[in-house]
Amino acid sequence: MSPATTLDEDIEEGLDAPLATVGGPAPAVRRARAWLSRAAEPGSVAFWRFVEDAGPVQAVRQLRAGRAPDAVRALVGARVEEDATAADLLRAQRCGARLLVPEDDEWPALALHGLVLTTAGEPADPRAHSPRTTALVPPVALWVRGPARLDALADRSVAVVGARASTAYGEHVAGELGHRLGQRGWTVVSGGAFGIDAAAHRGALAAGGPTIAVLACGVDRPYPAAHGALFHRIAEDGLLISEWPPGAAPHKHRFLVRNRLIAALTRGTVVVEAAARSGAQATARRAQRLGRQVLVVPGPVTSAMSVGCHELLRDPDLDAVLVADAAHVVEAVGRLGEDLADAVKRPTSPRDGLSDIACRVLDACPVRIGVSPERLAATAGCDVLEVLRVLPALELAELVQMTTTGWRLAPAPGPPVAP
Repeated sequence: MSPATTLDEDIEEGLDAPLATVGGPAPAVRRARAWLSRAAEPGSVAFWRFVEDAGPVQAVRQLRAGRAPDAVRALVGARVEEDATAADLLRAQRCGARLLVPEDDEWPALALHGLVLTTAGEPADPRAHSPRTTALVPPVALWVRGPARLDALADRSVAVVGARASTAYGEHVAGELGHRLGQRGWTVVSGGAFGIDAAAHRGALAAGGPTIAVLACGVDRPYPAAHGALFHRIAEDGLLISEWPPGAAPHKHRFLVRNRLIAALTRGTVVVEAAARSGAQATARRAQRLGRQVLVVPGPVTSAMSVGCHELLRDPDLDAVLVADAAHVVEAVGRLGEDLADAVKRPTSPRDGLSDIACRVLDACPVRIGVSPERLAATAGCDVLEVLRVLPALELAELVQMTTTGWRLAPAPGPPVAP
C-alpha cells in the first residue's frame, strides 16, 4: 500500500491481481480487510458471509459503490464513507502490531475452523441469524501485537477465565494454573481483565510461558488502564489480539463478542470463578458449542463467586469436567496417552498390607498395660496360635511391644532430638 494512493485506487488496482503471492496476501487484500475490520462490528453472520462469498476486495468495492445487499449495507451504515486504513496500519506499525488476515500463512485456520462450521449451519434468512453478541462467527481479520506466531501459540493453548471481582482463593488458583500450564509449554489465553484473567496471565508470565490476551479494544489501548504494564509484558513474549483496529474503544458489547475468540482459539476453557450471571459462563457455553472441552474449578458452596462454576458442573448438556490443578487440565485437553495426570499420592500407614487377623490383633492391643496372648485372642475373636503367629511381625513393624505384663501398642515415635 502506498501512502499516496486512496483506498478506492488500491481496491481498483487489486481487482485483477491475485489474492495472495509467495510473500503473502496482495496489498489490496490487506488494505481491504483493514477497512472491513473498522466498517462493521464483528460477529455478524450476514457480513462475514458477504465477505467470504465476494472476497475482501470485491466486498469493499461493492459496499463503497452502494451495490452490496441492503442487510449488509445496514451493518456498515455511515462508516461506508470513512477510510482510516492508512492511519490504522501506521498506528499499528508504531506500537509493534500487525494486521493478520486469513490469507496469511500465520492465520490460525485450524483453531478457527469450528467458527466456520458453526456459521455454515446458520439459516439463509438474515432475520433468523443468531444475535451478533452470541453468534459464533469467524473474524474477518485480527490485529496482533507481539513477536510470536498466533498459529503456533494457539496449537497448544487453554483458556483460563473467571470473575473480575474474584476472591483471593480464585486468584491463587488462576495464578497457579497459569504458572503450571506455562511450565508445561501450554499457552494461557484470557481476556486481560481484572481478577481471574490477570492472575492467569501473570502466572504464565512468571513461568516464562506464552500467554495471549484477547482484547475488546485496540491493541494499542490498554484497558483496564491499570494493566498497561501487564499488557506490555504480554506483548514482549506473547500476543495481544483484537478484531478492532488500533485506537478502538472498549465498548461493553464488544466484550461479549470477543469471548467467542477466547473459546475458539483454545483446546478447552477453564472457568475458575463465575457468578450466577457472568461472561465466563458465556465463554464456557460457546466453547461447548464449538466442541471444545469445558473445565471447571469448584469453590466453596458459600461463595457467590463460585455459583456459576457449580451451575456449569450441574448442567448435564455441558459435560463439564471438574479440575483442581494444571495436570487435570492437560489430561483433559492433551493428547490421549501422552498428557495423563499423575495418580494422587495418598498417605501411607503402617497398617497398609496387614492381614485381617493382624489388624484385629492390633486393634485388641491396649495402649498402656500389656496383656497376654490369650486375652488378645479373646478380644480379637481368633485362636491363640493365630495371635502368636502375627505378633512377631507386628513387633518388627514397631506397631506393638512386649512388656513385663504382656503385649501392648508401641508408643508413637516422638520428634527427632536435635544433636
